[in-house]
Amino acid sequence: MRKLSILIFIICLSSQGFSQQVNTLKWWNPAESDIPVIAGQAWAEEVPSIYHRLPARSESEVREAVWNLSKQSAGLSIRFWSNSDTIAVRYKVTRGVSMPHMPATGVSGLDLYSKSYDGEWLRIWGKYSIKEESQYTFILNETSSKYAQYGREYQLFLPLYNEVTELEIGVGQEATFEPLPVRREKPIVAYGTSICQGACASRPGMAWTNILERKLERPVLNLGFSGNGRMEPEIIELLTEIDAKAYILDCLPNLSPDQHDVYQLTLDAVHQLKSKRPNVPIILTEHVGYADALTNMKNFEHVKRLNEQYKKAFLALKEEGIKGIFLLEKEALGLGFDSFVDIIHPNDFGMIEYANAYEKLILDILSEEKGPISTMVSTSQSRDIAVYKWEERHQEILRMNQEQDPEILLFGNSIVNFWGGEPKSKAVNGQTSWEEIIEPAGIRNFGFGWDRIENVLWRIYHDELDGFDAEKIVLMIGTNNLGLNSEEEIVKGLANLLQEIKERQPNSELMMVGILPRRGMIEEVNHINLRISQMADLANVTYIGVGQGLLTAEGELNESLFTDGLHPNEEGYQLIAKELIQGLNN
Repeated sequence: MRKLSILIFIICLSSQGFSQQVNTLKWWNPAESDIPVIAGQAWAEEVPSIYHRLPARSESEVREAVWNLSKQSAGLSIRFWSNSDTIAVRYKVTRGVSMPHMPATGVSGLDLYSKSYDGEWLRIWGKYSIKEESQYTFILNETSSKYAQYGREYQLFLPLYNEVTELEIGVGQEATFEPLPVRREKPIVAYGTSICQGACASRPGMAWTNILERKLERPVLNLGFSGNGRMEPEIIELLTEIDAKAYILDCLPNLSPDQHDVYQLTLDAVHQLKSKRPNVPIILTEHVGYADALTNMKNFEHVKRLNEQYKKAFLALKEEGIKGIFLLEKEALGLGFDSFVDIIHPNDFGMIEYANAYEKLILDILSEEKGPISTMVSTSQSRDIAVYKWEERHQEILRMNQEQDPEILLFGNSIVNFWGGEPKSKAVNGQTSWEEIIEPAGIRNFGFGWDRIENVLWRIYHDELDGFDAEKIVLMIGTNNLGLNSEEEIVKGLANLLQEIKERQPNSELMMVGILPRRGMIEEVNHINLRISQMADLANVTYIGVGQGLLTAEGELNESLFTDGLHPNEEGYQLIAKELIQGLNN
């Protein structure tokens, strides 16, 4: 009895400390934001609640079961930037917090992730209390001075199987907190069943749509409706309203070969989507099967018949000449009996298998293949946070491209970023030469501080070349890879980057600028530029040698033309501006 009393006392003390800690924070409510901040929605301005998934007008168009499920926040998330040592969330849900086959952490819980300065995902751990009025507290054991001063990006994933009615995020009183607007990249749109909605992930971050979003670093809209993903024309019509990067139709587990004409449903859905979005790829996902497929022949035959009808429809669509449709076969998903919670719903391991299969196919469809070396693997970053936010600049580039087509694009690192022009940078060393020489030539600044080859690759994979035809695209990238990568890796990375740009801008003239001379590396730069020029010739790309004017008569770096031995000053930018324009016009 004494031990029980001590245990109760400790729990109460812990809860009291938990409450006291939460009460000392400052709080932000997404519902009061002036800009859309709930990621994973297609109709942000039309939803009855900011935590719902379908627009209010669809209540009268879809079945009641679908409408009720659309109130659940599967796939929704909130992105923000903070340097707080404590991040807390308090929120309310409307229904039971758990199910017999799915824990409260998945049905009603939250998941917090952040990104390192090199673009790697990190999961944040915390204490939680899940009930009708729930709370999470994440304690950051972050000791770096860089984090304390600048913080980093976070993404909070919301409950998979519950309706959120209220939510607030709390941080330390002295901490910074900046909600991030929803991203401008075209989303992957997934329409499906309970498996798509997230059953039976142990926590929101392990739903395959959320795993896929982190893998692709592209929005994934979750339109999974438990027991009710039936390829209905009302939902398909809503899908046509979304300017998607790709559609996923994963509805077979909610269909029956005896009760539904799967063949005709599939034909109708694809025709309906293609009539409005002819250029958007569509993935048709086969039924993955049941966990008891080896012992239950009835289930085995059920799945076999469904997939046969699906494949028959796929082949018929191909024979019609419809392009951009892809079949994700059961075998590619690869789930075995250890991948399930019950006979149909995946566990976390199964969810990872789902996400891996989708990632592989989508990367093939979008021509975003990952190469064998780091310079060929697209990666985001935020290394130069003292000067600017990398993601924010990327979103600004997308906005500018949507508002006015660029003519000549100059991709680069901080050397280009610090030159001048739009989007504006805090550090500008060559504004005069930009305004007098570069801008009149019709060049837009696509330079990002601390970018490497793989970071530019990420940016072109994430829509910076979409929606327009550029006259010329100029690459001035690679100096930040020196010392990290071999010459071979740098040259191969640049060759791959040029090829990926050609695929997205086949009518543009490509130009490759050599790496500028830098302090202590004159010989190395000269040698690799020789190899880069040869690679450019083989790729049928114009090579422009820029930077000889930055050297003395003896071939040494002219320090008077630099701020730090790497970045030119205004006089240095004047010299390379003239060399660049001459190269563009030759």
